[in-house]
Amino acid sequence: MKRNKPLALVAGAALLTLAACGGGGSESESSGSGSDREFGAQEGGSKDAERQGPAEEIEGAAAGGTVTVYLPGDPGPNSLDPTDGWSVTGNSIQQALTHRSLTQYVRDEEGQPLLVPDLATDLGTPNEDFTEWTFTIRDDAKWEDGKPVTAEEVAWGIERSLDSDTFPSGPGTEYSKHYFLGGEDYKGPYTDKGKKSEAISVDGQDVTIKMETPFPDMDYWGAFMAMGPAPLGNASKPPNYGQDPLSNGPYMIEDFQPNQELTLVKNEQWDPASDPGRHQYVDKWVFKFNQDQAKVDQIMLSDNTDSQTAISTSLGSDKYTEANEALGERLVQQTSQCVSTLTPDYTKITDINVRKALAYAYPYEDMWFATGEVPGVTRIPANSVMPPGMAGKKDFQVDGEQITYNPEKAKELLAEAGEEGYQITMVYYEVDPLAVAGQKQLTKGFEEAGFKVKAIPVQVSPYDIWLDPDNKTNKQLNLRGVNWCSDWPAGSTMIPPLLKTDAVYNTAGFSEPAIDEKMDEIATMPLEEQAEAWGELDEEIMTDYFPIIPTAFRNDLFVFGSKIGNPSGDGALGAPNYKDVYVMQ
Repeated sequence: MKRNKPLALVAGAALLTLAACGGGGSESESSGSGSDREFGAQEGGSKDAERQGPAEEIEGAAAGGTVTVYLPGDPGPNSLDPTDGWSVTGNSIQQALTHRSLTQYVRDEEGQPLLVPDLATDLGTPNEDFTEWTFTIRDDAKWEDGKPVTAEEVAWGIERSLDSDTFPSGPGTEYSKHYFLGGEDYKGPYTDKGKKSEAISVDGQDVTIKMETPFPDMDYWGAFMAMGPAPLGNASKPPNYGQDPLSNGPYMIEDFQPNQELTLVKNEQWDPASDPGRHQYVDKWVFKFNQDQAKVDQIMLSDNTDSQTAISTSLGSDKYTEANEALGERLVQQTSQCVSTLTPDYTKITDINVRKALAYAYPYEDMWFATGEVPGVTRIPANSVMPPGMAGKKDFQVDGEQITYNPEKAKELLAEAGEEGYQITMVYYEVDPLAVAGQKQLTKGFEEAGFKVKAIPVQVSPYDIWLDPDNKTNKQLNLRGVNWCSDWPAGSTMIPPLLKTDAVYNTAGFSEPAIDEKMDEIATMPLEEQAEAWGELDEEIMTDYFPIIPTAFRNDLFVFGSKIGNPSGDGALGAPNYKDVYVMQ
């Protein structure tokens, strides 16, 4: 899943991250406070197929109040269509508050993500070889208009995920298209008008999905909004549906202004008895996108009326010491399975020595400070695509030791490649002051290392440019980025989405048939062998090709106002724990 903050993409900050961020972390890791904070690694999560609604009440929780969420440097989602949701920002808000799916995550007693049922009555029933899954849809969930959520609507929502022409940046491009029977050939209900998917069928309350290849992680994939319902036919026709989609969660959309603000109010048709994971304590939620980090920090540290019932999704590094001492448990450190990367264009920067030179030219700590991160707390050096705590991750170094900023080494590599003065062309998000500050440090570091830099300021999220092959600006670029979190705790949600030929978020354009074949082979291995195989492939790709530059493994810091009850993080989504917070009355 991507992070939405464009700053994070190039600068390694908490900007715009993609993916569902599956996995877990201990209570001490996910809500650390005090001067002894260290970077925490997130481990794999667990499951409870028997969990039923209503969700257990939060001790001391009260109903009422408005919560304002500030999202510094984060443009937020352009669309709220659940089929399109593949960002930490959009998914964390919608999955927690407005849109339900087959399964969902809750926090267990140790603060770890726990996979539980949602619209399905359990976590699904696979056949012996995981090539067929059946989910029984509960009969007591409703839309905001009072109509019941039906199995046919769930099947229709799932079928929509196969339409990669209509939803080119949606998660179905990676999982539904690859794993569902006939997914590579079926173009989806809008592109293949009148045709039905052979993979999806309905029998009463049962939705059955047939697979092209074994898919033991279907219950995890079921936690995505794309595996949830949509109103049948034209009622959910894109793109208009994405501006005001129908809610089936505890909140519904009152107002949505893309890149500016999202307001949610209570959905009176939501029945807590039907939902094992969500609460409806807050009366109204107001999400403010593209906020200035310095101004937000000032608000949150003031303890004034505006801050007391507010949450900030990040904290500037210059305020860390002050906040750490003043806020205590209200400054929450959330572990995640995420990596920030630079992606040299593999079709243009064809010499591995030039790609390595870029890695040595990247001013890691200067970038982290400039973009508001705290070295050792929210960022540590990265050596691989797979993040710490992920099963199968290998302890290796591409050059024998951790790559750090070393401009002289970068110059040597450029000379060896015969590419002194190599020009880098990239974009940066000029709307965010931290992104501008980060670009200044990046340009300085690259130029000191012997590169020339053309940095193009843009007013839209860099993803809007990077993911559009016809974009004129994108065609000029030879350096892009991706900030990625695991969709669930497996290498299959890190390596193929970033490095398989023609994968949507393979912004490097990396393509090696032998590597593609190995990815396909791993998916057919016995489940107990897959983690190690993904780790070995990660090491092979990075050592032999070095197609992308991992600039940081990441944790997040969230700031909670003094009247926000149960300040905590959501390890499954890498965001504040919207499901369980309340306003103290």
